Amino acid sequence: MKKVLSSFAVIFLMSSNVFGQNIPLDSSVRIGTLPNGMKYYIKKNTLPEKKVDFRLAINAGSILEDENQRGLAHFMEHMNFNGTKNYPDNKLVDFLQSIGVKFGQHLNAYTSFDETVYMLPVPLDKPGNLDAGLKVMEDWAFNATLSDAQINKERGVVLEELRLGLGADKRMADKYLPKLLYKSQYADRLPIGKKDVLENFKPDVIRKFHQDWYRPDLMAIVVVGDINVDEVEKKIKDNFSKYKNPSKPRERKVFDLPNHKETLVAIETDPDATNSMVQFIMKDAEAYQPDVTIEQYNQSIVEGLSTTMLNNRLKELINSNNPPFTFGSVYHGGTYARSKEAFQGFAMVKEGNQLNALKVLLEEVERAKRFGFTQTELDRAKAQMLSNLERSYNNRDKTESDMLVDEYVRNFLEQEPMPGIAWEYEDTKTFLPKVTLAQTNEVIKKMVKNDSRVIVITGPKKDNITMPTEAMVLNTFESVKLADLKPYEEKAAIKNLVKPFKSEGKIAKTETDAKLGTTTWTLSNGAKVTFKKTDFKDDEIVFSARSLGGNSLISDADFIKTQFAFAALSEAGVGGLSKADLTNYLAGKQVSVNPMVGPYYEGISGRTSQKDLGTAMELTYAYFTGLNYNPAAFNAYKEKQSAMLDNLLSNPQAYFSNEHAKFMNQKNPRFIGLFPMEKDWANTDYKKAYDIYKEKFANAGNFQFYFVGNIDEAVFKEQVLQYIGSLPSSGKTSTFKDTGYRQLTGDHSKVYKKGKDPKSLVTISYSGETPYNEKEALALSALGEVATIKVIEKLREDESGIYGGGARGSMNKIPYSAYNFSISFPCGPENAEKLTKSAVTELQKLIDKGPEQKDLDKYKEGEYNDNKTELKDNMFWLNALAKNQLDGSDKYDILNYQEKVKALTVKDLQDVAKKYLVKGKITATLMPEDGWENAKKEEAKPAAVGATVVKQ
Repeated sequence: MKKVLSSFAVIFLMSSNVFGQNIPLDSSVRIGTLPNGMKYYIKKNTLPEKKVDFRLAINAGSILEDENQRGLAHFMEHMNFNGTKNYPDNKLVDFLQSIGVKFGQHLNAYTSFDETVYMLPVPLDKPGNLDAGLKVMEDWAFNATLSDAQINKERGVVLEELRLGLGADKRMADKYLPKLLYKSQYADRLPIGKKDVLENFKPDVIRKFHQDWYRPDLMAIVVVGDINVDEVEKKIKDNFSKYKNPSKPRERKVFDLPNHKETLVAIETDPDATNSMVQFIMKDAEAYQPDVTIEQYNQSIVEGLSTTMLNNRLKELINSNNPPFTFGSVYHGGTYARSKEAFQGFAMVKEGNQLNALKVLLEEVERAKRFGFTQTELDRAKAQMLSNLERSYNNRDKTESDMLVDEYVRNFLEQEPMPGIAWEYEDTKTFLPKVTLAQTNEVIKKMVKNDSRVIVITGPKKDNITMPTEAMVLNTFESVKLADLKPYEEKAAIKNLVKPFKSEGKIAKTETDAKLGTTTWTLSNGAKVTFKKTDFKDDEIVFSARSLGGNSLISDADFIKTQFAFAALSEAGVGGLSKADLTNYLAGKQVSVNPMVGPYYEGISGRTSQKDLGTAMELTYAYFTGLNYNPAAFNAYKEKQSAMLDNLLSNPQAYFSNEHAKFMNQKNPRFIGLFPMEKDWANTDYKKAYDIYKEKFANAGNFQFYFVGNIDEAVFKEQVLQYIGSLPSSGKTSTFKDTGYRQLTGDHSKVYKKGKDPKSLVTISYSGETPYNEKEALALSALGEVATIKVIEKLREDESGIYGGGARGSMNKIPYSAYNFSISFPCGPENAEKLTKSAVTELQKLIDKGPEQKDLDKYKEGEYNDNKTELKDNMFWLNALAKNQLDGSDKYDILNYQEKVKALTVKDLQDVAKKYLVKGKITATLMPEDGWENAKKEEAKPAAVGATVVKQ
């Protein structure tokens, strides 16, 4: 947890027994520093079993680049995957895939302003994998080969990544970043860099960056997993101590985000912008200092409570029948610079409403500053904070390694405290009761500043939209100070979601499945409840309910009128309580329950804890029996959706997806587009959707409920009989139906033109009906994974033509049996035709010769690796149990998956390639609008703020 307001005197807040005491370090983590200054963190953690997570953190990023190196911190990250001492050229990815590590999904890295971090999870099911992981870490740290050939080859890949950032957001960011990053080095050191530097730098320039900054005293290695700590520590000392720092190391400077007296305002528009947003930043006067003492840590708790209460008020506004914005929040925390924090607010709004949204944000801050909070609000915020910590504390012995490593990385890079969840929970539980309203109210007053403010407003450029002026924005601050505001009015507390009642529910039948470890109760109302007790987590229960039918049973005319309304139904609340009421009631409880009506079934999904199971059941009952009808809530939902979606088709990728989907579904009268537009909302019948929902949820006898987690059967049984056993039932059964509509098949080639930037997207697909075959389905899925390997090897590594891309194969049983195979990748428009031919050539090789055995083996190792982890995951089991109800698949598939993967052969994959990839090819290409060649000149400008963290 970060310290927020370092200048705030906090001594009087603390009890004397913690005065001056430092925050302890988690004693379960072995922390050390080698003689060369390299730091290490090692922890034994057995979830997942036989796996270890590595991180290499380097306290150097783009902020340290010289002018002729702009973009080379990130380029250096790329180069560590393109040749090291022990893994020349592209052998690193090849090797890691061979032991079950998937490129991109598992193996990854990022570069930001101040740091570069490499991530590597390694399965420990084979001897030597631990040493191999450490060898990769060592090579990444010190042994990049940086050959001229590999550097020049990688230029195209990095330039393709730069290309992905082009668009309206980049154009607007280029204009507002000089104010957001006023007079700071950060404004000129965005990680993606400059196009002309990336194209033209001499190899020695990146070698100098590596020499200067990839050095032991700026590094830490983190190792967390199913390991022997002493053994790993010895290996680190033996292998990493030999590396030396430069004799005259460059100073690792810390850069600031300067303060300023004036309020800076940036108002930027673009014809292709898809969202309207407003943001304010009020910079702290002093430099950020990490928490060191318990007093500072506890003060951060006070500050967290204050912003939680403010955000709870904003959520009430968002969930009201007249929401001022689609999303809005405030927080106090980090900026682009490590050395500076700020009080910040953000809102996404309907176009033209940015100034009003800013006014609402500032008014709520002013209201809190002027009148403070209420005791009920404070109690609620305390309950929220403690509940979240309690969940982590209860599951402290079942925390995944990848959830721990990043905390240790932050400790190294930012000195974030790492006392461990047990200390955090106990300290917070002890301290929270002592926090008073006077303390939280004082925090808000300290956060709000009259200087060092920046306001950024962005949105689409349209003739009918008038954007505010700088003077209007500045006047908003002054008018809010003088506004006639009233204190926040607390609503009456809710005691129950459902009035107490006596249930007549009984268990009519009990079935057990020893193989799956499940029990199924058939209740007296016909509902079925299947549950599986697990110890994967010490405090987690996930659940779902399904009744087959969904909107497939609705007529075409009614479907068109209701398809976009179903997602809005829960916005009305339940039992006469609004959504805002529910949010307040659930504060401090680990309860999530979501009803839905989908294509083939209607149902419920949710997650809870042992303690809150009763509340989750109560809410589930309420969604079945007491959903409110509230046209005003629907209209508010519609407004928020319109704010997000009305301009979405200005985005070339969204336009491409929507237009191609319309082309593929041209014979389907139920398809009107991927996103609801104004005319679609005008044709939407909320009342009809509500009536359909009520009818479907009035028959619990057609539902099967699934629960997986650390279930106390006696308590669970009581809750099931009380709430599920008492649900109404009609005795009728239903299932989904095939509407008979099919997507387009045959050979087609379509080109869609949208956008001014030189960006393209290519999709090659094959699909059609076929009898379902379980072996073919698995082979087709495997073929997609193998084809992804080949696409990356050919189009990225050999031709330097793409940054990312891949293939996917699948076969479905519902609503009818069909296959689908596709390849997609973004690229430059000048290369689209060439790369499409290359991708098709790779597919043809798979058809003619089948895949290479080594690539099939890579797929298998990756699947084994994933499946071993998934089998210890509650949600994975939940989805597997429910799948059988939907498509009638073998319910024991979850137990036999690895055997079936192991049985796959090269011939199996070649056979499905020959069967399904020889006809019916549909190629869709997104191209920029005519004249795009002129826009290529704009690529040389710095990339947008979205490049702050650049994923490898």
